Amino acid sequence: MTDKLDFIDLKTQYAALKDRIAARMQAVLDHGQYIMGPEVKELEQRLAAFSGSKHCITVSSGTEALLIALMALELKPGDEVITTPFSFAATAEVIVLLGATPVFVDIEPGTCNIDWRGIEAKITPRTRAIMPVSLYGQVADMDEINAVAARHGNIPVIEDAAQSFGASYKGRRSCNLSSFGCTSFFPSKPLGCYGDGGAIFTSDDALAQACREIRVHGQSARYTHTRIGVGGRMDTLQCAVVLAKLERFEWELQRRREIGARYADLLAGSGVELLTVRADRDCVWAQYTVFVDERARVQAALQEQGIPTAVHYPKPLHQQPAFAARCRSDGCAESLRAAGRVMSLPMSADLSAGDQERVAAALRSLAGR
Repeated sequence: MTDKLDFIDLKTQYAALKDRIAARMQAVLDHGQYIMGPEVKELEQRLAAFSGSKHCITVSSGTEALLIALMALELKPGDEVITTPFSFAATAEVIVLLGATPVFVDIEPGTCNIDWRGIEAKITPRTRAIMPVSLYGQVADMDEINAVAARHGNIPVIEDAAQSFGASYKGRRSCNLSSFGCTSFFPSKPLGCYGDGGAIFTSDDALAQACREIRVHGQSARYTHTRIGVGGRMDTLQCAVVLAKLERFEWELQRRREIGARYADLLAGSGVELLTVRADRDCVWAQYTVFVDERARVQAALQEQGIPTAVHYPKPLHQQPAFAARCRSDGCAESLRAAGRVMSLPMSADLSAGDQERVAAALRSLAGR
């Protein structure tokens, strides 16, 4: 029987970091400050320094990061937020939760990131924010998006960087490219914890203060509630895990770049269409995603060979029942086309050369049929 590969290998990562993780978690167990303990501030300082952003505010998830950022902008019913339909549901979910309307702009076919050229036409007097998604680990066209926002009264731009923390764009880090950067520490992300976690980045002092208050039920001081908030803190134990993982994060980022480049070499000339990576940025490959025809057949055949795959994402958000009647879109033909062809392959910093060759060889044998 063929051994089944791991889609994401977290076990090997844990084995390499086991002692550091144990020491970090034991320190929390010893001091007993499970909520807003010293590891929270330490992690925020280190992440801010890593990204180049002035402020980092850790929160309970990547979804909560987006929600709190929008709350800090005082998003209200009737407002509109321009974003992409080719993303996880959380991107639009937080907009709808606050009573606003997602306005969807289609994607570029090569990168699957929002096509900045379509944003300006969707701006109205009700536009309160623009929320590009840095999909698959590659930063969206942030300079162009920021320029559009600036021409229309400096509309705030929120980078949904749930998949791109650690990626670079024209020499700058993801999460330090606009009004806000929001990331996720879900276990499968390039930098993940052992549960849920996330962070908000900004260099605006007032927005940072608003986010800090919102994550603790709108408190500016204990039992002084100056704004409506949520219970959005990141647990101290999860911060301890991320601190331990930071010790080899730069190595993991380099490994992801190398593995991504090797996949491209192994699949060259196979008939498998690869994601476009722009020359002025890198990709940290939160997922290694390709485009294939007859995806169901290819996935089934790979599964028989013990090779797992995934689809990120099979149905754009403007066609999801939860959002279809609550959004504005113009059909988003490229998003629909991508949804029918994208397929993600096993990817993690610890993916061995042998396993990667096995995946590529199996895919090459199927792609030309």
